[in-house]
Amino acid sequence: MRKSLAMLTVLVLSACAVANEKATVEYHPIPGNDSLPFSDAVRVGNLLFLSGKLGNLPGTSELAEGGIAGETRQTLENIKASLERYGASLDQVVKCTVFLADIAEWAQMNEVYVEYFSGNKPARSALGASGLALNARVEIECIASLGG
Repeated sequence: MRKSLAMLTVLVLSACAVANEKATVEYHPIPGNDSLPFSDAVRVGNLLFLSGKLGNLPGTSELAEGGIAGETRQTLENIKASLERYGASLDQVVKCTVFLADIAEWAQMNEVYVEYFSGNKPARSALGASGLALNARVEIECIASLGG
């Protein structure tokens, strides 16, 4: 009992010390496009926040073909590429937010989404939006944990 209480005290004090440390913040601009008013990703301590990704073909504003399924697949490939650029992977994603131009397409989006998160599944929210950039069908933003 005494040993358990001592261990708990050490853990609580360690957590408080970590909480009081100032986290390092790194801003990563969008590769090849510094005219947009947001970062591609922002790292705060061990968390990597990705800006929302669309299903556009890399380096273009052209959306992938195939409707919601094609755009979802390209969106997740774009997320995967961004994560890898910053030393992370889909396995480290802990939270996703999915924006759909038409919430009725949730099931079709989900069929593709589960292919990319077949192991540990991140927490997720999905909601309908009244419009997305480039007239896209889907946009997804993620948070990844980069570990200690």
